Amino acid sequence: MVVLSKPAIEQFSYIRNNNPTPALFTQIPLVDLSDPDSKHQMIKACEELGFFKVINHGVPTEFISLLESEATEFFSLPLCEKQKTGQPKPYGYGNKRIGVHGDVGWVEYLLLTTNQDSNLHRLQTFRLALGNYMKSVKKMACEILEVMADGLKIQPRNVLSKLLMDEESDSVFRVNHYPPCPQVQPLNENDNGDVIGFGEHTDPQIISVLRSNNTSGLQISLRDGSWISVPPDQNSFFINVGDSLQVMTNGRFKSVKHRVVTNSVKSRLSMIYFGGPPLSEKIAPLPCLMRGEQQSLYKEFTWFEYKKSAYNSRLADNRLIHFEKIAAS
Repeated sequence: MVVLSKPAIEQFSYIRNNNPTPALFTQIPLVDLSDPDSKHQMIKACEELGFFKVINHGVPTEFISLLESEATEFFSLPLCEKQKTGQPKPYGYGNKRIGVHGDVGWVEYLLLTTNQDSNLHRLQTFRLALGNYMKSVKKMACEILEVMADGLKIQPRNVLSKLLMDEESDSVFRVNHYPPCPQVQPLNENDNGDVIGFGEHTDPQIISVLRSNNTSGLQISLRDGSWISVPPDQNSFFINVGDSLQVMTNGRFKSVKHRVVTNSVKSRLSMIYFGGPPLSEKIAPLPCLMRGEQQSLYKEFTWFEYKKSAYNSRLADNRLIHFEKIAAS
């Protein structure tokens, strides 16, 4: 077993999560990709939660295990070695600071393009593990988008998946490590002792594919604003609807607001593939999904324009509000 070294982020202060810890939510929508009728459960989940769990996903277990092992070894390296992968501008190794607008969390991370980065040339086994994993997860993400297209009765069925398959696809990959925060002790009987690992936000891309080790911490927000804890499942994947997919479905699908809390007991390791379109791709509601006299809720924009807006915002900001059409009075 690899023992993680004390993370560099211990030199920073941390942000407490002062809200009560929600109970584990046992009704996360489950989608079996081997089931020909999975499209119905998938569409319902995207409309109601913007989030679901996938089983029988086809990603080889050995790819998952090897990447987790290699990522654990990477985060156990001395800080000076991790920093050799480059500072997060935006790609590379970072800790505590998320973005450039003051957001912080009890996390260290590695952010990569899906073509990886030459700064990992010293870590050949890690590079190989990343390549195999990302290729397999991208294939699954495209399959999911094609099942969604079937459920929405969109033709051709690759209208969404082709954006990820495009050679110019602006997809990224992130590995997050949330170490235990041993200094945190409950202040009183109502204090859960949790620390914000990654603050609440939605993902700007089309779709996000998340897999973590068997440590809890992920929470999602329901439509009423309440938060629920997602039970961990290291053998499955979790899917987030992103802002771009919300726009393309004219609000029928909702991008899910989510966050991660950490605590004083266990490390959490998560790996996320963010499927994005080419920078020049125009994002707007798909005409085939507009019903009758239904009007577009959003202005047309390119992925480059939205990405720039997203990364110039704070994590919790509602970025889409700047691209919504104002209804005529």
